Amino acid sequence: MAIWGKIFGGVAGFAVGGPMGAVVGTALGHAADNGSLLETPAGGWTDRWGPRLNADPNGAATFMAAKMAAAMGKRDQLYGLVIIVLSAKVAKCDGPVNRAEIDAFKRRFQLPPENMKEVGRLFDNARQRTDDYKAFATELGRAFANKTDMLEEALAALFVIARADGDVNVQEEAFLRGVHRAFNLSPGAWDRAREGGARPGVSEISAYEVLGISRDASDHEVRVAWRRLVRENHPDALCSRGASEAERAQGQTRTAEINAAWDRIKRDRKL
Repeated sequence: MAIWGKIFGGVAGFAVGGPMGAVVGTALGHAADNGSLLETPAGGWTDRWGPRLNADPNGAATFMAAKMAAAMGKRDQLYGLVIIVLSAKVAKCDGPVNRAEIDAFKRRFQLPPENMKEVGRLFDNARQRTDDYKAFATELGRAFANKTDMLEEALAALFVIARADGDVNVQEEAFLRGVHRAFNLSPGAWDRAREGGARPGVSEISAYEVLGISRDASDHEVRVAWRRLVRENHPDALCSRGASEAERAQGQTRTAEINAAWDRIKRDRKL
């Protein structure tokens, strides 16, 4: 049966709060020919979020949807799909999913009633197993490698769900650290996500672009690039080279950008 015949062909259109709202809000379309994300089990679904029959016991169809969304460049759809999958799995990783975790998920994503069934089906299927979460996280990490702030927001959302029923326990921390590694985020990103997702004004990607280096540059290379750029652009250095007042003012602005980028990377890497 062609249950993925219309992969993300429509738009669920549910509203989401926070910085990632615009992306996740357009993420879930009606994926199947019958207008459903997952095939409806015999007996149908109810509006109650409780144990349900499983249409996709091994998560194969869901992961295939994620892979195809990634291959087709549909990053918005991929983001929404994987966020909900990971939310379900972090809730399940330390035992049965409880009401506090479900409520935390609902609050985070502020789902309107008309989309609850669609999201509920995906959530329920995703929570049937948790050992496959890294595959989903890796797909999202690859797709958003140049938008690490979105990945940080995703990790922060998972922290909220993990804390819904108490402190983050051993199983939940192991899950979250696995997601952090799969997202290829910095050490600083872990701390920010754990603290609620607060971020410096300069994005991680922009910081590396300002210094003219890649994210995988060594700590030594980062320092060398920062010091070289400061020497080249500092107003005092420009003045000694006979620069005009306008050029010195431009150098002051550029130096501030360079130092802000260095500060961001330094905090990310805990240098």
